[in-house]
Amino acid sequence: MNTAKSNTVTDKNPAVIDVLGVPLVLTTRGAFVENVHSGHAAVVSADGKLLAHAGDANILNFLRSTAKPIQALPSLLGGVLEAYGLCDDAIALMCASHQGTPEHIAVLERMLALTGVLEEQLAFGAALPANAQARDALLARGGSPRKLYHVCAGKHIGMLALCKLRGWPMETYTQPEHPLQQELLRIVAAIADVQPEAVETAIDGCGLPVFALPLWRLALIYARFAAWGSGEEAAGELAAIGAAARRIAAAMASHPALVEGPDRLASVMLGRGDGNVVAKSGAQGVFVFALRKERLAACIKLADGSEAAWPEAVCAVLEQLKLGGELASRIRSEISPELRNDAGQLVGCREACVTLERD
Repeated sequence: MNTAKSNTVTDKNPAVIDVLGVPLVLTTRGAFVENVHSGHAAVVSADGKLLAHAGDANILNFLRSTAKPIQALPSLLGGVLEAYGLCDDAIALMCASHQGTPEHIAVLERMLALTGVLEEQLAFGAALPANAQARDALLARGGSPRKLYHVCAGKHIGMLALCKLRGWPMETYTQPEHPLQQELLRIVAAIADVQPEAVETAIDGCGLPVFALPLWRLALIYARFAAWGSGEEAAGELAAIGAAARRIAAAMASHPALVEGPDRLASVMLGRGDGNVVAKSGAQGVFVFALRKERLAACIKLADGSEAAWPEAVCAVLEQLKLGGELASRIRSEISPELRNDAGQLVGCREACVTLERD
C-alpha cells in the first residue's frame, strides 16, 4: 500500500524511493532564489496513522542522533540511575548531542565520577567542543581535545554504566552482537512495531550501530514518546518502556540546554516551558519532534544533509496543521529566518515552500 494514498500507514509495497524528495524550504538572496532544500516529511499519530506528508513517508532513514532518547531506555530500565545516584540532568546528557559548554562538561564529569566509568573507555576519539564559543574559550586557555567534548559522550557513559552494572563486557559495547546492542535493537523494534529483523543497521559516527527505519516509523516512535509523556499507559511489554520514556521526555523538557545547546532548534523547542515538546536532531539532515497533548510527531529529512532549513520546515508543519500554538513564533524569534552578511546587512531569508499533503 502506498502511504501517500492511505490514512493507515503500512510498509507493504513502498513507493520508489526518490532521495531528493520534494522542495521543502528555499533560501533567497536579494530578489532571487539561491538554494532549494528538498527532502521528505511525515506526520504520524501515536496510533500509527499518517496524518500528513511531503515526499515519501516510506523513505528509509537512519535515525542518527534522533535515536538517543531511545538509546537511553536500556540504562533506565536496567536501574542505572538508582544504582549510581544519577539525576535527571544525567538523563538529559544521555539523550544529548551536547555542544561542549562548561555546563555540559560539569554534568558529564559528575556522571563519570558517580558511575566509575573512565573517559578512556569511551569508544570514539577526542574532540573539541561543537559550540564555537566554548571551543574558542578552550583553545584560548591552552586546552586540548578530549573525549568528553564529543557530542555523544553522555550516551556512551550511560551505556557503559549499564554494562558495568550488568557485568557485560565493556570493551566490546559498540559491537552489534553485544547484549546491550541486542537489547536496544529489541526495544527499537518494539516501539516502532516491527520485528527486529526488519530494522536495517549500519555504523554511526560515534562507532555504535545505527538503525534505519521508514521515515514515518521514526515519527511513530516519537509519537509514542509523546503519548506516554502525556500520561497514556503503554500496554503489555511496552508498559515498562513507556514509564521510562515518560521520565526521559520529562528530563529533556526540564533541561533543554543540556540536550543540545545555545541556538539549537531542539533546545529552543524543548525550552518552551510547558513540557509539551519532545525534540531531537540527528546528523545528515534528520530532525524529529513530538507534541504530547496532540499525541503526534513529525519527522523531517533534508536530502542535502544540512540543518539550516530545519526551523522553517518545522514551522511549516506547525502552521499548516495548526499545531503548537505560539511554538512557530518562538522558533522564529530565537532562530531568525533572515539572512544577514558579515556587515549585518539583511541580504535574504529562508522560507518554506512545501505544502503538506493531508492523508
